[in-house]
Amino acid sequence: MSQNNNKQTSAAGKVFGFVRSNPVPFMFILICAVCIPISGFSPAYLLNEIVTRMGRNVFLILSLLIPIMAGMGLNFGMTLGAMAGEIALIFVTDWQIWGIPGVVLAMIISIPFSIGLGLLCGKILNMAKGREMVTSYIISYFINGLYQLVVLYMMGSIIPISHSAIRLPRGYGIRNTVSLLSMRQSLDNALAIRVGGVRIPMLTFIIIAVMCLVIVWFRRTKLGQDMRAVGQDMEVARDAGINVERTRIISIVISTVLAGFGMVIYLQNMGNMPTYSAHSQIGMFCIAALLVGGASVDRASIGNVFLGVVLFHLMFILAPSAGAKITGDTMIGEYFRVFVSYGVITVALVMYETKKRRAKASMGAILEAAQVKGE
Repeated sequence: MSQNNNKQTSAAGKVFGFVRSNPVPFMFILICAVCIPISGFSPAYLLNEIVTRMGRNVFLILSLLIPIMAGMGLNFGMTLGAMAGEIALIFVTDWQIWGIPGVVLAMIISIPFSIGLGLLCGKILNMAKGREMVTSYIISYFINGLYQLVVLYMMGSIIPISHSAIRLPRGYGIRNTVSLLSMRQSLDNALAIRVGGVRIPMLTFIIIAVMCLVIVWFRRTKLGQDMRAVGQDMEVARDAGINVERTRIISIVISTVLAGFGMVIYLQNMGNMPTYSAHSQIGMFCIAALLVGGASVDRASIGNVFLGVVLFHLMFILAPSAGAKITGDTMIGEYFRVFVSYGVITVALVMYETKKRRAKASMGAILEAAQVKGE
């Protein structure tokens, strides 16, 4: 009898410990569990929406994993890659290249822009070791100013843009919205299948699966091992002969290139591009989704990406309807989901810092006890 009680206590302790170490995902599971019956949406509708949003967002969030592995935290600078993808799509739209060829060409064109921006971001972040996240956040604002200058004034006047459909009436600058209807969901429709009324964009998921396999393979390469070593301790990595600064720059460049690809996939799914605002919140929402999946500043996995997309976007779907049913005002739900998206980042970062300080204090106590014992 006592053995059974011990087993039950042990199991309960393990469950409590698991919940305590992953509070954000469990908080969102609870929110979604409450909102699903209130919203009145059918399971088929919710499943369709989640599958669509997974195809749209997962690749973007995967671009965040490499800098975390290299110890650079949450890369708010992924917005730079998103801007590179948008510039590439403007060129492809002007050249009237549509469908999958247009998507592939946009990805290829985004690469040099992403590499240049990634190199700039990586070099600046090397000057701000320990403050990479806030620095990358400010860099994204700075580059956004340059992006606005290029798109609003240089395109059409210095950079040739031939089609008046995407130019402002004054003859230069790009319109507020660029239509991508001729390439809308070209990847998603290519090998789409229906299972029980749920539409699954197979080609998009194949691309995502290949990216996941590449990340798993990359972690085992020499460069991947170097990044992990740098992420654990830069000084030890430097003593081991690893070029720390170069490795950190490479991680940011890879992340920026992948973010450019992800933005092209995202916008071809949407079918239009808000020229001046498409990238403005993309970094915030991707990072929020990753944190909702149970990731932290120094640890993230592919599983965190998929769980985060499901929970975060399920809340995005449910909140307006649940808010309207509870309060009679849909805007309450809109405010709620924006509040939660920013709040989850704050909570996750505070919890990470608290956990880090506790671990540091615990280690200090152990060392002090060992020193006293030695005396």
